[in-house]
Amino acid sequence: MAATVDLAAYKDVLIILGTTAVTVPVLARFGISSVIGFLGIGALLGPFGVGRLVDGLPWLKWIAVTDSREISVFAELGVVFLLFLIGLELSYERLTRMKRLVLGLGTAQVVASTSIIALVAWWAGQPIAAAVLIGGALALSSTAIVVEQLAETKRLATTTGRTSFAILLLQDLAVIPLLFLVGALATRGGDSVVLGLVIAVAQGVAAVTLVVLVGRLVLRPFLRLVASADGPEVFMAATVLIAIGMGVVTAAFGVSMALGAFVAGLLLAETEYRRAIEATLEPFKGLLLGAFFFSVGLSIDLSLIATRPIVFVGALVVLIGVKIAVLVPLVRAFGQSWTVAVRSALLLGPAGEFAFVTMGLATAAGVVATETGAFVTTLTAFSMATVPLLDYLGARFADRIKPVAPIDPALLVAPPTTPDKRVIVVGYGRVGQLVCEMLAHHKVPFIAVDSDAREISDLRRAGHEVYYGDANNQAFLESCGLREAAALVLTLHTAGAMDEIAGLAKSICPNLTIIARARDADHAKALYKLGVTDAVPETIEASLQLSEAVLFDLGVPAGLVIASVHERRDVFRKELQEAGADESRIKHAVRSRKTL
Repeated sequence: MAATVDLAAYKDVLIILGTTAVTVPVLARFGISSVIGFLGIGALLGPFGVGRLVDGLPWLKWIAVTDSREISVFAELGVVFLLFLIGLELSYERLTRMKRLVLGLGTAQVVASTSIIALVAWWAGQPIAAAVLIGGALALSSTAIVVEQLAETKRLATTTGRTSFAILLLQDLAVIPLLFLVGALATRGGDSVVLGLVIAVAQGVAAVTLVVLVGRLVLRPFLRLVASADGPEVFMAATVLIAIGMGVVTAAFGVSMALGAFVAGLLLAETEYRRAIEATLEPFKGLLLGAFFFSVGLSIDLSLIATRPIVFVGALVVLIGVKIAVLVPLVRAFGQSWTVAVRSALLLGPAGEFAFVTMGLATAAGVVATETGAFVTTLTAFSMATVPLLDYLGARFADRIKPVAPIDPALLVAPPTTPDKRVIVVGYGRVGQLVCEMLAHHKVPFIAVDSDAREISDLRRAGHEVYYGDANNQAFLESCGLREAAALVLTLHTAGAMDEIAGLAKSICPNLTIIARARDADHAKALYKLGVTDAVPETIEASLQLSEAVLFDLGVPAGLVIASVHERRDVFRKELQEAGADESRIKHAVRSRKTL
C-alpha cells in the first residue's frame, strides 16, 4: 500500500517553483523584472496578502504562504550564493582597472548617502544605532535590477554602465562591514555604534583571516583534484560545498555566513576555475535568489501603505531624492557628463536587495523595531520597482540635452556567416594585421574582429575586411562562427582581456585550438593554465629572432641556425606548458591540436 503523502508539506516549494517556471516568464514578456515579480507574488500570496483571507476562505490555504519560516533556509542560501558570486566578480584586476571610480566615487556615494539618510531617520525618532543601520541599508542600490536593466538595454559597456557598475561594486563591498555592524550591535544591545563597529571589525578580521588561510592552502588544490575527476556533478557538489562551507566557518565566529561565501568568491576569482564555477552556479543562483526575494515579498505589508499613505510616499520621494542629489554632483566631480551623472543617479536612486538582508538581521536582533523594519522593507521593495521608470526618465532627459550622434555605418557591418571553417583573429593592431596577411597569403580563410570603433572605421574605409565587436561577449563570438572555427588567434595587447576571452572560448568549445600572444613567460604560463594550445611570449620570441640574425650574420649555415632556433623554441614551449598546466591538460591539448 502506498505511503500517505502530506501534500501541505510540498505546497510552499511548489509555489516557489511555479513562480519561477511560469509566472516570471509571463511577466518578462511585459518587461517586468524577475526580482520585482518574485517580490510582488510573495506580497500577494503571503500572510499580509491572500493569507489574511484563509480563515474566511479555507480553500485559499493551498495557494497562500502563511509561515515564511518554512522557506527561510532557501532564502538564506540565496543570500550566501549571491555574495559568493559577487566575490567571483570582484577580481583584483577588475578593481584595479576601475579603482578611481570604485574606491573614489563609490566610497563617496556610500558615505554621503548613509550619513544623510541616517540623520533623517534619527530626526524621525529612530535610535542612533537603528538610524545608522537604516542609513547604511538604504544607501545601497539594487545590483540585481540595475545590472539586468543595463544588460537588457545593452548599456553595460557604455560610460553610464561602467560608472553605475563601479558604484555597485563598492556598494557590494560595503555590505560586509554593514553585516559586521548588525551582529556587533546585537551583542551590545545597540548602545554604542562605535564600540559595535570595533567589535565587528575584530570578529570579521578573525573570521576572514581563517577563511583566507584555509582558502589559500586548500581551495585551488581541491578544485584541481575535483576537476581531474572529469564529472560535472562532482564539480557542482564541490562548488556548493565551498560556498556553504566557508559560510559555516565565519558563522562559527558569530559573523554572517554571507561573509565567508564572499571571501571564498574573492579567492576563487583569480583562479582558472572562475568561469566554470559561475556557469555551474547560475541555475542555483536564479532559483535560490528567487526564493530569497519571494520570502522578502512575504514580509511586505501593504496595509502600512494604506494606513499611512502620505508618510510612505513622502519617504519614497525623500529616499530617491536624497540619493539622486548626492550622486549627480559626485559623478560630475569625477569628470563625467551631465547625461551620465543624471542617468547613473536615476538608476541608483532606489534602494537594493541588501536592505532586506540588513533589516531582517537587525529586526531579528532587536536593534531595529519590527514595525520599522517592515516599513523599510516595504519602502525598499517599492523603490526597486521604480528602476525601469526612472531609467526611462533618464533616457528622455538624455534625448533632450544631447542629440544622438550618427553611428558610423562601417561599425554596423555584421560578420559574414559561412559554413566554412575559418580562423578567428581577435585584435587587429600591427600584430593582428600581419597574422591576417600571412593567412591570406596561404589562402587560409579567416575573419578579423576588434573593439576599437574609431580604428575599425578608418580601416574599413581603407579596404580592410575587419569587423567591430566585443570578443568577450559570447553571442558575438558565436556569431563569428566560433563553434565551427578552425582556430582562434588572440593578438590583444591587454593581458586581462585576452585571458577572459580565452577562458570564455574554452568554456564554449573545449577542443578549440587557441593561439595567443603573451607578454612574457609568466603570462604564457597563465594562458596555458586556461587551456590555450600555443602561447607566444614576445620576450622569448624576440630573443630567438635576435639570436637567429646574429648567427646568420656570423656565417653559420642557415640550416643549422633554423634547426637550432626551432629546437630551442620547442624547449621553451614544453617548459611553459608544464609550468602552466597539469599533465592531463597538456596531453589533452596535444591530442586535440589541429593544424591550420
